[in-house]
Amino acid sequence: MTLPVITPQAVWRSWSFEPPIVAGITLLSVAYAVGVRRLWSRGRGRGISVMQTVSFAGGIAVLVVALVSPLDRVAVSLFSAHMIQHLLLILVAAPLLVAGSAGTALGLALPVPARRRVRTLERHPLARAVSRTVARPVLILVLHLTALYLWHLPVLYQAALGNNFIHALEHFSFFGTAWLFWWLVIDEKGRRRLGNGPAVLFVFLAGLASGALGVVLTFAPAPLYPLQALGARAWGLTPLGDQQLAGLIMWVPAGVVYLLAAAVLFLRWISEMDAAVAREGGAVG
Repeated sequence: MTLPVITPQAVWRSWSFEPPIVAGITLLSVAYAVGVRRLWSRGRGRGISVMQTVSFAGGIAVLVVALVSPLDRVAVSLFSAHMIQHLLLILVAAPLLVAGSAGTALGLALPVPARRRVRTLERHPLARAVSRTVARPVLILVLHLTALYLWHLPVLYQAALGNNFIHALEHFSFFGTAWLFWWLVIDEKGRRRLGNGPAVLFVFLAGLASGALGVVLTFAPAPLYPLQALGARAWGLTPLGDQQLAGLIMWVPAGVVYLLAAAVLFLRWISEMDAAVAREGGAVG
């Protein structure tokens, strides 16, 4: 199998306007705007703050960079570019969209009859059982890390490079499980799925697992993904050098993102405990 090679000279002519991707991003944006408009019909900032809409817009912009910009084409040639693409989906787009309260806005974008049917369906015992199962924190963490590791197995990774459907499934599994992961740890209007303490642990474990995979890729003695050898050479890299660069990206910059997220959650945890102590002291007094 020979993959198309995008050279540095052709990079800015290599935008990827795949109809399903463009339509999906457009539909997501329009639906969010409709939901926010309905919320704000009684006052700007009601239900979803202005900063949350900015967060959502940032998430959409990152999706465009990852899936529509030339990065998407270059990612077929370079493993390091592919790594950047995946990390943008997992560590930037997903948390920004979750922080933008996308679920709330998208639900309100539905017509009233459809919303009623959804609420009726949600009350069904089977739907509740499935929802409780899927929303289990440990299961979400396992699913996310499983997707991360499985798609970096050479046989699956190279299969995705050569097949558009498998490639789309790879992106969907990364982004979908990342959305669930950040949904667990990001506070949305006070309805936290995890407390700050467990959230710190979950982010730390995810960062540790991601970093470990980065270390493996960095110090592997030989290239694991030979299909991208021609692409690496077109960019002045050896296949092993491209892989090592990808490993370093997954190890260091991604590790910094996880560390910062854990630090923010830890500080919130400390603040939460201080506030609890102050309330108890006031009650005693």
